[in-house]
Amino acid sequence: MAQLVVRNLEEDVKTRLQKRAKKHGRSMEEEVRDILRAAVAKENRPTEGLGTRIANRFKGIGLKEGEEIQEWRGFPIRPAEFEE
Repeated sequence: MAQLVVRNLEEDVKTRLQKRAKKHGRSMEEEVRDILRAAVAKENRPTEGLGTRIANRFKGIGLKEGEEIQEWRGFPIRPAEFEE
């Protein structure tokens, strides 16, 4: 395992790290390891969001512009009913 020494860390940052570690029930050292793991993991995440990826995957599939949705045969059309 590698070791890392951080010098000249502001006292305020150290205090906030201690509070965060206490909140998560772990040592400050483990808290810093977790923060660093999360920061590095973000580099491997896709740059586009889930909605954009889904839209791109299904682009060009479905109704053409101006095409109407066909009615299901045998099913009557009724307006929505709402409770008051």
